[in-house]
Amino acid sequence: MVTDMIPPATAPAFLTQAGWDGAAIVPLAGDASFRRYFRVVDGGRRAVLMDAPPPHEDPRPFIAIAQHLLGQGFAAPAILAQDLTQGLVLIEDFGNERLKEHVEEDPAGELAVYRRAIDLLADLHKLPAADVPPYDRAVYQREVGLLTEWYCPALGLDVDADAYHAAWDAVLPIAEQSASPVVTVLRDYHAENIMLIDRPEVRGLGLLDFQDALAGHPAYDLVSLLQDARRDVSPELEAAMLAHYHAAANPPADFDAAYAVLGAQRNAKIIGIFTRLWKRDHKPRYLSYLSRMWALLERDLAHPALAPVKAWFDANIPADKRHHALAEFAQA
Repeated sequence: MVTDMIPPATAPAFLTQAGWDGAAIVPLAGDASFRRYFRVVDGGRRAVLMDAPPPHEDPRPFIAIAQHLLGQGFAAPAILAQDLTQGLVLIEDFGNERLKEHVEEDPAGELAVYRRAIDLLADLHKLPAADVPPYDRAVYQREVGLLTEWYCPALGLDVDADAYHAAWDAVLPIAEQSASPVVTVLRDYHAENIMLIDRPEVRGLGLLDFQDALAGHPAYDLVSLLQDARRDVSPELEAAMLAHYHAAANPPADFDAAYAVLGAQRNAKIIGIFTRLWKRDHKPRYLSYLSRMWALLERDLAHPALAPVKAWFDANIPADKRHHALAEFAQA
């Protein structure tokens, strides 16, 4: 994967055509994909250049979901210019104040800003889903399979993959057949993708990294926010925000069970993804998150709805092969 932060050679010509001739291009961020982001500075103007190089990346889903969210009154970045052949998109700059850093600088404000993030989801979940593919059984199973495909081999574990998928087949109907509405699932709604912006005309907060959105269960984005892979969210805050969502959205009685199932599903997936980022993509920093992910997964597995999956984990992945095991293995 691309790891440098040198702007693509085609960027200056693209910016000139977009009306940003001579603007400075400053590295902003990379992520777990091939996408890279640069801040474009022209006097007092600011924008963000997304480099989504084909064939590895396709910016069209990002553009489509951004336009959908903007049309519903949410603060997705406005699309200022695009060149799909080169994978370049110029988007609105939401600044630097992410939820993560805001809370780090003002811990006393954590409850208030998380309430805002929950209120945004409650508003989103009142609306019909975007025209995106379904978050269905095939996707759920493909994602949880990343754990047995990457994590288990990295530790030399010979596990029963067929029984693993059978266990998930036993619990996933709790989320699939829920009385909850099908909504737009942003899929990466967490503290590093939520921006604090001063835009009173739009709902809530600035949204980023939603190009993988699917139509699915409303609990998934709550899991993404409240069982954050990259920062500790206390069980007390998680419980308080779930109660706040209940008060705002009045979900059906099966919601908490679906939340636990989707929490376990997401956390198992992320353990697999972070292992793959180390093994395949040479990004070992993601190993530092695995202990948090295992702790979250084990909390979810304690829910009675997850009994078949918990039994599989207990039989196949011993306690000493969880938490810090892979980081220690990688350093050996």
